[in-house]
Amino acid sequence: MKAIFISFNQAYYEMILSIMDRNNLRGFTYWEELQGRGSKTGNPHYGNHAWPTLNSAILTMVEDEKVDNFLNLLHKIDKQTEAQGLRAFVWNIEKSI
Repeated sequence: MKAIFISFNQAYYEMILSIMDRNNLRGFTYWEELQGRGSKTGNPHYGNHAWPTLNSAILTMVEDEKVDNFLNLLHKIDKQTEAQGLRAFVWNIEKSI
């Protein structure tokens, strides 16, 4: 099992949930308002006058065999409007209860 943390422009929320639903990725934790800026490109998301947009984030646990497909689908969204910002990070889950 893998943990996938997805940080994204709030505009992507419904698209990401739709992808998760279609791929039977049910469980997740959602943070609605996050501030930040990308490490390479894209605009800051600070929720202020100069940079009014905000990010959101989802943390989901995914079976190993579903990770690559899910990441590919997220990457397709990101490539459509790269300036909006979408990043996904994966790490191993060693135990759960």
